[in-house]
Amino acid sequence: MNQGSNPSDGIRINKYLSNVGVCSRREADRLIEAGKIMVDGIVADMGMKVNEDSDIYVNGKAIKKDKKFTLIAFNKPRGVVCTTFKGDPDNIVDFLKFDKRIYPIGRLDKDSEGLILLTNQGEIVDKILRGSNMHEKEYVVKVNKKMTQKFIDGMQEGVPILDTVTRPCVVTPVDDTTFNIVLTQGLNRQIRRMCEYFGYHVVSLKRIRVMNIKLGRLKTGTYRNVTPQELEELKSLL
Repeated sequence: MNQGSNPSDGIRINKYLSNVGVCSRREADRLIEAGKIMVDGIVADMGMKVNEDSDIYVNGKAIKKDKKFTLIAFNKPRGVVCTTFKGDPDNIVDFLKFDKRIYPIGRLDKDSEGLILLTNQGEIVDKILRGSNMHEKEYVVKVNKKMTQKFIDGMQEGVPILDTVTRPCVVTPVDDTTFNIVLTQGLNRQIRRMCEYFGYHVVSLKRIRVMNIKLGRLKTGTYRNVTPQELEELKSLL
């Protein structure tokens, strides 16, 4: 065994694989349980620590850290699932066919569309997703019936879902059945659950902004590199 894999130092194998863009931590845990990850010639176990000197194989392939940072903005169509799990036929990685390992930062429901960021390195992920950082995400939502002022006020003030109350947010009507909403948290199916609480059903939901990065005119199913200017501003926000 390499000295670098001493269990007393390094970082957990699942976090390392996430940081270098191989897969999510959850997927890494699945692979560890299946015995698909080898570290310095032995089968990895949960909690094992590794570092840059470790020889890591996933599904028989050696893992090398990609030094060049990648961050792309993708306009996700409905039906694509934000997972790197190859067992899901609608996974985002197979849809994109990107030329290096990347994975989504956070999630966007299968039935939702719009902006999702993907990267090959995990250092930036935790900073973007950490709820305490109050980072903004903006959506355009269409519901199945005319909105009332009570609905708009209630959405903004906080809604009891998933054993908590959502943070106050900004809701801006676009027309009788469409509104923009800016959230600073990301609970599971949050907007849909908030609307359902007031008796509304979401017809369509599109994310148009993550922090300073906007969807703009990016066509559905296509992606672009985040610009150096956007990245610089993003880092300052983080």
